[in-house]
Amino acid sequence: MLLAGKTAAISGAASARGIGLATARLFAKHGAKVGILDLDEAGAQRAAKELGDGHIGLHCDVADLESCKRAAQSAIEAFGHVDILVNNAGITQPLKIMDISPENWRRVLDVNTTGVLYLSQAFIPHMRGRKRGSIACMSSVSAQRGGGIFGGPHYSAAKAGVLGLAKAMARELGPDGIRVNSVTPGLIQTDITGGKLTPEMRTEILKGIPLNRLGDAEDVANIYLFLASDLSSYVTGAVIDVNGGMLIH
Repeated sequence: MLLAGKTAAISGAASARGIGLATARLFAKHGAKVGILDLDEAGAQRAAKELGDGHIGLHCDVADLESCKRAAQSAIEAFGHVDILVNNAGITQPLKIMDISPENWRRVLDVNTTGVLYLSQAFIPHMRGRKRGSIACMSSVSAQRGGGIFGGPHYSAAKAGVLGLAKAMARELGPDGIRVNSVTPGLIQTDITGGKLTPEMRTEILKGIPLNRLGDAEDVANIYLFLASDLSSYVTGAVIDVNGGMLIH
C-alpha cells in the first residue's frame, strides 16, 4: 500500500461519479485515512461512510477562506496530522467570450483558482510545522490548449491560473519539504460531462485522441496517487497530463 499511515484531504469529493471520490476510494485502498471536503456536507459524510471507518466528511466552501480554515482544523484534529491535500474542487460553464458576465467570471475564478489558494493557505502552516506535505492541484487541458469542450474562456483562464499558482507555491514551499504539483486532465467521463456528449461528438473527439478512448475518473485518481505517494518524492512544480494524447507538447 502506497499511503499506509498517511492522511489526506480532498476537496470536491462528494460527487458519485467524480474524480474526487474516485481519488478518495483509491487513497483509502492504499491505506490512507481520507477527509472528504465538499460544499455538500451531507454528500461528503455519505461518501466518507462509504469508504469505511476512520474517514470523515466535512463541509467546505473553497471560495471562502474561513470555511477552508475550519475544514482544515477539523481534519487536523480528527486525524492528528494531514500529509496530503488534493485541490480537486472545480466548476465549469459552457459560455462564449461575449456571454461571460461579471458574475460568471467571478464564480468560476473563485472556485477554480482562488479556491486552490484558500484551501492551500489553510493547510500550509500545519505542513510547514511538520516539514512535509504533498499538494496536488486540479488544472485542465483547457488551460494548455486555449479552450475545452464544456468550459468557456473563463474556465481556461481559471485553470491556467492554477498552473501558475501551483508552480509558484512549489518554488516557495520546497524548502519546507512541501511538494506542489498540477494535473491537467483531458475529457474525463464524470457527472459534468454525463448526458452532454452526443454519439456524434464522441466520435469526433476520439479522432483527436491517440489512445482512442475517453478518460475515466480512475485515470486521474491514479496520477493523484502517484503525486501523493513517496514514488514522487523528488517531483515538485510539475504538470502531469492525463489526456490520452489529446494534447502532446
